[in-house]
Amino acid sequence: MSMSFALNAEPNTVWYNNRSLLQNTFPDDNFLMRIFLPHDIAVPSINDSIVPSFACGFFCAGSATSCDAYIFSIFFVYVSTDFSQRLRWPEIVWFANRDHPVGENATVQFTELGDLVLYDADGTLVWSTNTANKSVVSMNLTGSGNLVLLDRTNVEVWRSFDHPTDTLVISQTLQMGQKLVARTSSTNWTEGKLYLTESPSSLMASYVALKNGSLEVFTSFQETKAPDYHIQLPENSFGLEFARLDWDGHMRLYQWINYSAWVPSDIFDITDPCAYPLACGEYGICSHGQCSCPDVAIGQSGLFELVDAKGVNHGCFLTSSLTCGSARKTRFLAVPNVTHFNFVYNWTTNEDHCKLSCMDDCSCRASFFQHKDISSGFCFLAFNIFSMINFSAQSYSSNFSSSAFLKIQDSTHKSLLSKEKRAIVLVAGSLSFVTSVIVAVLIVLRRKRDEPLEDEYFIDQLPGLPTRFSFVDLKSATGDFSRKIGAGGFGSVFEGQIGDKHVAVKRLDSIGQGKREFLAEVQTIGSINHIHLVRLIGFCVEKTHRLLVYEYMPNGSLDKWIFQNHQADPLDWKTRLKIISDVAKALAYLHSDCRQTIAHLDIKPENILLDEVFTAKISDFGLAKLIDREQSSVMTRLRGRLGYLAPEWLTSVITEKVDVYSFGVVIMEILCSRRNLDYSQPEESCHLISMLQEKAKNNQLMDLIDPCFFDMELHMDDILRMMNLAMWCLQVDNNRRPSMSMVVKILEGTMDVETELDFDLQLYILVMTNICSCKLYGICC
Repeated sequence: MSMSFALNAEPNTVWYNNRSLLQNTFPDDNFLMRIFLPHDIAVPSINDSIVPSFACGFFCAGSATSCDAYIFSIFFVYVSTDFSQRLRWPEIVWFANRDHPVGENATVQFTELGDLVLYDADGTLVWSTNTANKSVVSMNLTGSGNLVLLDRTNVEVWRSFDHPTDTLVISQTLQMGQKLVARTSSTNWTEGKLYLTESPSSLMASYVALKNGSLEVFTSFQETKAPDYHIQLPENSFGLEFARLDWDGHMRLYQWINYSAWVPSDIFDITDPCAYPLACGEYGICSHGQCSCPDVAIGQSGLFELVDAKGVNHGCFLTSSLTCGSARKTRFLAVPNVTHFNFVYNWTTNEDHCKLSCMDDCSCRASFFQHKDISSGFCFLAFNIFSMINFSAQSYSSNFSSSAFLKIQDSTHKSLLSKEKRAIVLVAGSLSFVTSVIVAVLIVLRRKRDEPLEDEYFIDQLPGLPTRFSFVDLKSATGDFSRKIGAGGFGSVFEGQIGDKHVAVKRLDSIGQGKREFLAEVQTIGSINHIHLVRLIGFCVEKTHRLLVYEYMPNGSLDKWIFQNHQADPLDWKTRLKIISDVAKALAYLHSDCRQTIAHLDIKPENILLDEVFTAKISDFGLAKLIDREQSSVMTRLRGRLGYLAPEWLTSVITEKVDVYSFGVVIMEILCSRRNLDYSQPEESCHLISMLQEKAKNNQLMDLIDPCFFDMELHMDDILRMMNLAMWCLQVDNNRRPSMSMVVKILEGTMDVETELDFDLQLYILVMTNICSCKLYGICC
């Protein structure tokens, strides 16, 4: 058997997504693929029948008959002898743009600088390996399905194995910190809510839910494993296997059997078919492996419908969807003998209070209550509904009792309760209210004595939290908070020592959050990890004390180095450019590479810290806002610092582009070594951005540069390029600003700065209005 599926390419090569590429000519399997291959495919001998191998190309993520959505991917492909070069039955093992499909005539370009880039047909940058100027000279698709970029010495500079999607192939290992993210459904390739990651001793499959701007992470199951996990092949295997985290939460091994079909089998040894988070899809109830909708389970009808009439395991949806602020009546559908697939209780309370807590929170979709005794139990508020489990005496203890209360909305204002039932509810409600008051009083009294036990339980149950320190420990570590190294609007920062770690302890002086909101923020900060983000080491939450423990940054904040303090030893151009690049990479990560877009909302030199070699890291996420990927913008109150606020803050409807505007201001401050707003200057010079506008019109940009910039003349072209980048970031229309991913490309030299900019007096007027509005809010200056 002869195969020639290896893909080799040299820089300066372009592939167009159209019918000029090799493709299947018989799309009877409801797919369409277009393959990058060198010249031809070796057809197998007549004895081989069907031969799978890896290929790289465009795969149709939509309808095969009229496909308008493609993903750049690596897949198994099959060549059969019944039709010459017939390609069939692909299985994708890696994709670059799962969330951003491209259309006809999109291009994959292996650039002259060694970057592999995907552009849509209109020229929009969709994806890149970010390997420009890294001495890449060739690209190769290996026999194991690994797409690699190589330098002149054949060292791998970039490889797809290091960026797994939802699949592992032979010889590929899931490394610490990497994750497999399942698809949304069997037909939807976008990232779903289920992922599998590695801990030091186990593989953990989890889902992530968004609640009030904070991440909730729940473990679905764990599988004890060896330190390195990879697919173990039988001795007679020919490598025709792969493992995939499927949309329903199953981790399956797929094997090509008898040269005819893929046969799946579960990798995890989980015998209960209901133990998976999407065993029956959203809202589905699983009972001994059989699925049903909640209303059917209690003998009603019309409240839910199947997502897919042909597959009940795909879940259910409400016929009358939940809407915040709707005039329609909201009520609970009580479903007895049902529990959540992975019950993580929020607190101990009574059933009525559990339900009331969900009813009062618009984003809550259901409350689950497990009885502890006659009057109390454990409550869990669900903000994302996964599969539920109908328990039985065979699988649960005889005294186990749990109910689900699903929030639904009636289509009319008419109550479904009779007058008699209403009377009963009123009486029960009164008793419940009295009980709740008594419980609340007891809780208050106990809090005065000590921290409540249920809060301790709550904290212990939260996954993903960094190390928790006691207040006494941090007081000792900072010498009774005697070594103050900084202060801001949210508190003071002290130098400290914990063991062999040099740390910075931030004491929040006037925090407006409760304990749960603070812990949710800590979870969010602790879940992100990037070389250019200051690492959160731990936290303290005791009574009214709220403290955060960060890594220590010996060179302090950027403002100390660019605002006159170090003019005897000013930063050189290389250092300034490195700081700009570091901040850009951090923001690009927050905006594009996290599960939710994270808008920092407080980018300024005081929040950019420098380590011993002047590597810049962003800090202080106190104002950060999480934006769901499905949202184009969010509405939030005005927050930030005067001079760094984008014009759209006046509408309170913002996107992550507000950070791009602030970044443009910071670039100018780094280049000019002065604050954006400096009222010690003459009136015509106090506002740096309005000066930038005037100097740009008169072609006098270099007049703004720091006079102490000793190596300015050696880098004038680069400095002007950075000033043009700053002006692009400062566009009044946020849609005309670049994304931070584009900014990184510009700094790496693979993109050019936009030159057709809208820079007129409107910017000055809006900024001035911004200042006035900001003063009215009383949060600036």
